Amino acid sequence: MIDLIECISEIILDIQEFFFRKKRKKQRAYEKENSFPKKRMISPYERVFIIVGVMIVFITFFMLIPSSKGTTITTQKIKELKELLDNEKSILGTYPEKLEMVIRNNPLRANLTKDYWNNNFQYEFINRNKYVLSSSGKDGVFGTEDDIK
Repeated sequence: MIDLIECISEIILDIQEFFFRKKRKKQRAYEKENSFPKKRMISPYERVFIIVGVMIVFITFFMLIPSSKGTTITTQKIKELKELLDNEKSILGTYPEKLEMVIRNNPLRANLTKDYWNNNFQYEFINRNKYVLSSSGKDGVFGTEDDIK
């Protein structure tokens, strides 16, 4: 199947190259006749190489640059959870003992206790006025440098 597609694309490229050479021949005759400088014309094969080159550059660019999307989304979730926890404290006078108590079976908040990488947030209730909320980060292990607090 791939051989067939390759053969058809090669034939199409050859036909385009034929018409390109014909057009270039007319263009060169016109330029010579009117004493114009030669115009730069890009052949179909050159266009293919340019397109493939640009695609390779973009693909390597996006593959080599690490994505910070997960960190950004997780940080936003932590901020939202902190707001909910502070709201809970202002209403009840204390922070909840478990993070799931903030969700209260609300379907809109169902996945709020998980970070971008689908790991649960670590919530430590220290006392009535203090807690620690963190994400294990991309590696899924707490206590490493990629943790998000």
